[in-house]
Amino acid sequence: MTAASLTPEDLTRLPTFADLPTETITWLLEHGERRAYASGDAVVQPGDEAEYMMAVLTGGLQFFVVRNGNREPAFRIGAGQVSGVLPYSRLRIIQGLSLAVGETVLFTLHRSLFPALEHESPELVQRLVGLMSDRARQEARTQERDDKLRALGKLSAGLAHELNNPAAAIMRAAEALDARLRAKPAQLIALLKHCPDPTALEMLATLASALPPSLPQRTSLERADVEDELADWLETQQVPDAYLLAAGLLDAGLTHTELQPVVAALPAPSRATALAWLEGQLTTLRLMHDVQEAGSRITTLVSNVKIYSHMDRGTDFATLDVHAGLDSTVNILGYCMREEKVTLVRDYAPSLPPIVGQVSSLNQVWTNLIDNAIDALPPGGEITLRTRPDGDFVRVWVIDNGPGIPPEVLPRIMEPFFTTKPAGEGSGLGLDIALRIVEQHGGRLEVESEPGRTAFCVWLPLKK
Repeated sequence: MTAASLTPEDLTRLPTFADLPTETITWLLEHGERRAYASGDAVVQPGDEAEYMMAVLTGGLQFFVVRNGNREPAFRIGAGQVSGVLPYSRLRIIQGLSLAVGETVLFTLHRSLFPALEHESPELVQRLVGLMSDRARQEARTQERDDKLRALGKLSAGLAHELNNPAAAIMRAAEALDARLRAKPAQLIALLKHCPDPTALEMLATLASALPPSLPQRTSLERADVEDELADWLETQQVPDAYLLAAGLLDAGLTHTELQPVVAALPAPSRATALAWLEGQLTTLRLMHDVQEAGSRITTLVSNVKIYSHMDRGTDFATLDVHAGLDSTVNILGYCMREEKVTLVRDYAPSLPPIVGQVSSLNQVWTNLIDNAIDALPPGGEITLRTRPDGDFVRVWVIDNGPGIPPEVLPRIMEPFFTTKPAGEGSGLGLDIALRIVEQHGGRLEVESEPGRTAFCVWLPLKK
């Protein structure tokens, strides 16, 4: 339907078209279209070609971001506002969904008419370009906020998963420790009752004093054979639950060869109690070591989050260790790498000079580049993080051995709103945000790609 049914007043009520010459309004009415939609009708959908400038005459448009089949409200425009494709826009494919809000009437103009419009009214084109710039800035700010929220969600999910393992280990160790510590008094009474010899008790205490620094490497079959041999020997010492004690003693690195001299010095009635006490003591030490390891893992995770989120500093530029930022990002994304069975190779330059930058901003760069590499890889792929000093710069590479970026796509890969992902799954702003952050640091971001190797290289100036 043409715009013939519209009047000049319908257009001049819009701030963008106000005060335009009559000839321009007439040209718009002759070349544009009037489109009407019932409330809830889809105006554009993900995957549609971006073809029309749209001015809302009545009603409104609600825009949604579609991710994994779910739509999330993005923004809304009402009567008097202009949206859609604007002059000099590089948008080609619609990524989101827009629905009519109430009975909606639009004035639309096809993008093929933009060159003629510029000839007809440079003033209107200038206004529309200004609108596009404002919209791009607003969308970039929104995308940065959304990226940070998604990063926070990924951080929370990954952190919860990573914390669950050491926390569960501590709980299991605590339960086992409780059982063994409760058994200690009775074992001690029985041991003293049947073995009053201080020399024999000293030998037993020496054997129980520490865990071995390392255990022999055995296959499952070899361990089963050694455990059976130890259990059989324990049964000859009249030890009940010999197989249970054998596992604990073997975990401490003890076989009947080490136990025989100590047991021989003990009176026969005390041997079963002494071996039970010894196994309980050694297992207690091992469980305490497990608790310390799990606690250390939690402390490391908290430290990584602190570095990653820049919790202890402001947003000012400061002296930074690039490797620390990369490692904290990798630790945060470690869960994703394990899910995809991605191998990580660190090729770090020794004694890399420090740079000056914002930790949180640069960590967003590392997150975007590493996350993109994970997405590009099939299960079992490999990511290499490489750092090198280069004159007045530090260079940081994120390299993956995925299928590569097609040659026709590579020149546009960092353009805002350009994405190779299916409609609704990518905003096309991740690399643009990374590029702007790097440029704010006085650096540059480069990419080269071929099948089997894609390398993003970040140049950052050294601390002066």
